[in-house]
Amino acid sequence: MRFSITVKPLLTFLLLGSVIACSPQADVETSACSPQADVEIIAGEQQQLQLTGRTMGPIVYSVKLIANKQQLEQSQLANKVDDLLVKINAQMSTYDKNSELSKFNQYQGHDARIISVELNQVLTESIRLAQLTQGTLDVTVGPLVNLWSFGPEERVEKVPSAELIASTKQHIGIKKINLSDRQLSKSDANVYVDLSAIAKGFAVDKVAELLEQHGYHNYLVDIGGEMRLKGIKTNGQRWCIAVEKPIAGTRAVQKLIIPGDNAVATSGDYRNYFEENGIRYSHTINPETGWPISHKLVSVTVVHPSSMTADGLATAIEVMGPEKGYEFAKANNFAVYLISKTDDGFAEYSTEQFKQLVAQ
Repeated sequence: MRFSITVKPLLTFLLLGSVIACSPQADVETSACSPQADVEIIAGEQQQLQLTGRTMGPIVYSVKLIANKQQLEQSQLANKVDDLLVKINAQMSTYDKNSELSKFNQYQGHDARIISVELNQVLTESIRLAQLTQGTLDVTVGPLVNLWSFGPEERVEKVPSAELIASTKQHIGIKKINLSDRQLSKSDANVYVDLSAIAKGFAVDKVAELLEQHGYHNYLVDIGGEMRLKGIKTNGQRWCIAVEKPIAGTRAVQKLIIPGDNAVATSGDYRNYFEENGIRYSHTINPETGWPISHKLVSVTVVHPSSMTADGLATAIEVMGPEKGYEFAKANNFAVYLISKTDDGFAEYSTEQFKQLVAQ
C-alpha cells in the first residue's frame, strides 16, 4: 500500500481482470497491453468499458463502467481519470520529493502551512482513525517505515538496532501534528507523515466521485486492490469480489463476497517483507513498539462506504492482531474479515456485518 515515485503522464491501457468472477474455480483474466480502452459490446444498449493504467509508480488501476453508447466517451474519461490520479500523487506521495506532502515532511519549522483541500481531507480522516484505533493507525510512523527499509529511501534490508528504533520512536505520534482550518503544523521538526495506509483508498473514492459526476452509476474502481463498487454489471447482477488466499505468489480464492454499493480494502503481511537470519519482517510497523508486526494475523478485509476509511481500518486492525482486531471490529459494527495462520493452515474470523455479504 505504498505510493511510489510518480504517475506516468501517458496512459497505457491493458485488459486486466482484477476481479474474479463469482465461481470458486474462476481464473483471473489477463491479456497483453493495448493502446486503447477495451469496450465489451453487449447485446442491447448497455456496454462495459474498461480503463486500465498505472499510477503511483507501479500500481495498476482498473475502472470498469457499465453505460450506454452515448455515455462511452472513453478517451475524454481516460484523460480525466489520469489527470486526477496525477494530481493526488503530486499531493500525497512520499516518493516524489516535490509533492505537497514531501515538502511538509522536509520543512524544519513549526509555522502552520496552508494545505490543499484533498490533503486536508485525508489528514482529517487519518487523525480521526488514529483516535478511534488508539494509535494503531498512525500516519506519522513514516520514519520507522523508512528505518525498516520499506519507505522511499531504499535502505538496505537490515534489522535496525534497538537504540536506533528507540530514538526514531521519539518523533512518532499523531499528536505531534496539528490541523485546523486547512492549516497544518508540527511540534517536532523531524515528524514525517506517510499516507500509504490511507491515500490509495482516497484515490479510489475520488475516481468514484468523478464517475458519478459524469453520469456513471454502475462501476468498479480498483487501485492496487483497494476497490469501490456501485450498481450492477451488464448481466444485471451485482459485482462479486474474491478475497485472495494469503499466500505469496498465488491468486487462489479464499472467500467470495457481494459488497453492494461499498468499498473493499484488504491489508496483509504476506507479500511485502524481507528475511534476515530466517526471520521474516513485515512491512506493517507497529507504532507502539517500533517493530514489524509478528502475530498470526495475515489478512484483513474491510467493507465500508468509504474506500479511504476501509483502507485505514484494514491497516489498523492488522496492527492490532487477531483477537484485539476482531473485538474492535465487533464493538464498532464494522464489516470485517480476518485470516490468521495456524499450524494446520488458516483460521477465519468475520463479524456479523461481513457475513451478510458472503456470496451464497
